[in-house]
Amino acid sequence: MRFQVPQFIEVEDKIFGPLTFKQFIYIAGSIGITVVLFLFLPKFLAILFALPILIFASMLAFYKINGKPFVNIVEAFVKYTITSKLYIWKKIDKPRTATDQKDAPKPVEQVHVPKLSESKLKELTWNLDVKSKENPIMEENSKTGGNSNI
Repeated sequence: MRFQVPQFIEVEDKIFGPLTFKQFIYIAGSIGITVVLFLFLPKFLAILFALPILIFASMLAFYKINGKPFVNIVEAFVKYTITSKLYIWKKIDKPRTATDQKDAPKPVEQVHVPKLSESKLKELTWNLDVKSKENPIMEENSKTGGNSNI
């Protein structure tokens, strides 16, 4: 039994001509508000208030920022302005005073690590060279990753 898997599920259906349902609501709502403004206000004031409403509605309907609808940006802006903010304070260390130094832990002493002398280093390299020449199979195994044909 075969089932058809829906494709393009992220693309909204065009319901009202070339407009999706959301786009139609944004445009129809802005036109309705504009008509009400023109009925109750003088033409100059109606144009002054209607123009930003029409521009905002057309941006909500058609404008995308980085492939995301403008309504997502408006929603993020509203959430950011309404919610409380978290301010992180970065502490700046003050210079220590004489009273602070009494309570401060004592510094840890450093351990002295002896360095290899040149003669000791030569002796170690010679031992490594001799060991690898005495047992060439071990050297071959280390080069091939441990696989031997013995």
